[in-house]
Amino acid sequence: MGIAKWIAAGAGIAMVGALAAPTAYAQYRDSEEPPYEVVVDDDGFEVRQYAPMVVAEVTHTGDRRRASGASFRRLAAYIFGQDRPAGGENIAMTSPVITDRVDQDEKIAMTSPVIQEETEEGTWRMRFVMPAKYTLETLPKAPDDITLTEVPGRRMAAVRFNGYAGQTDLDLMEGMLMDWLERKELTTIGSVEYAFYDAPMVPGQYRRNEVMIEVAAE
Repeated sequence: MGIAKWIAAGAGIAMVGALAAPTAYAQYRDSEEPPYEVVVDDDGFEVRQYAPMVVAEVTHTGDRRRASGASFRRLAAYIFGQDRPAGGENIAMTSPVITDRVDQDEKIAMTSPVIQEETEEGTWRMRFVMPAKYTLETLPKAPDDITLTEVPGRRMAAVRFNGYAGQTDLDLMEGMLMDWLERKELTTIGSVEYAFYDAPMVPGQYRRNEVMIEVAAE
């Protein structure tokens, strides 16, 4: 399916590029983002090489919207010092917030990514990327249900879009990304991830969202 057909199917969302957040909302996009190098840039699609990053992650089971809300509240309570075994300083909020669906058979080791349009029950993982100044050793201790871990450097394919990122929009953009990857003959690794960059008060037309998936290095 060509890009034009995908876009025609997606009234209400747009590929990012022409739209930029106005001054009134620019403050909400001032947060630190994980560094990466763009390896491929192809008309709205990118392949990026990310450096290793430290994340705080938590999982909840249910439809994505409710699971995301519960996960966001838990991670926010950790970074803002509302629920920590030993207290400590507040941790700056970074972007994006990353969510992905965890395979029912996959077990996530415990060490001690924000919507419809609801879909079927599942287990969802949300990750907050920690500011670059922290390591696993220097982060405040997390509650038992939150995992602090380092994600190795990886190569990610991504497509950006504006909008409120309901499940229908995410499915559409995932289809576009997979179609592009097939045409580029790139091999995917792992599950699809959703990345959300903006605060809830930012209007949909100015929000930056991404669908991402790890790909094998050539």
